[in-house]
Amino acid sequence: MTSDIREEIVAFLPRLRRFAYALTGNLADGDDLVQDACLRALDRAHQWQPGTRLDSWMYRIAQNLWIDKVRAAKVRSDAKRTMLLQPDETRTAQNPAEDRLALQAVSAGIAELPAEQQMVVSLVCIDGMSYREAAEVTGVPIGTVMSRLSRARRALHGKLHGETDE
Repeated sequence: MTSDIREEIVAFLPRLRRFAYALTGNLADGDDLVQDACLRALDRAHQWQPGTRLDSWMYRIAQNLWIDKVRAAKVRSDAKRTMLLQPDETRTAQNPAEDRLALQAVSAGIAELPAEQQMVVSLVCIDGMSYREAAEVTGVPIGTVMSRLSRARRALHGKLHGETDE
């Protein structure tokens, strides 16, 4: 294995960490996911083809590891249940504690989304990718990215405002 892929992985770590945090909902699990994804990538570096998108490959590894972990937790009935906070309609941005609570509620809401919606929310809303870039990373058409993002935004809005499912 060349040191090129190692250097590219190191340069990609901040983006991968943001993505992992968006999937997991907390820093500790996100850091564990990043570590697992890096180990898997380094172990299977021979499968990566130079000239292809390393970010797509790494995002896919992290997503697959997370999906596997969630499935395993459901089988063992160890899935965590997160209680969403009800928003205060008179909330202002002047209170840092309220801002932290709002961020926690959004993170919890993202954690309850289906994996494919979590991924597009992370790529577009957190990592700042365009719809086209997110489509390339996920390997789905741009319309699918837009649809998943729209459903995710509606679901988050409903969860944050105490609305029930349709």
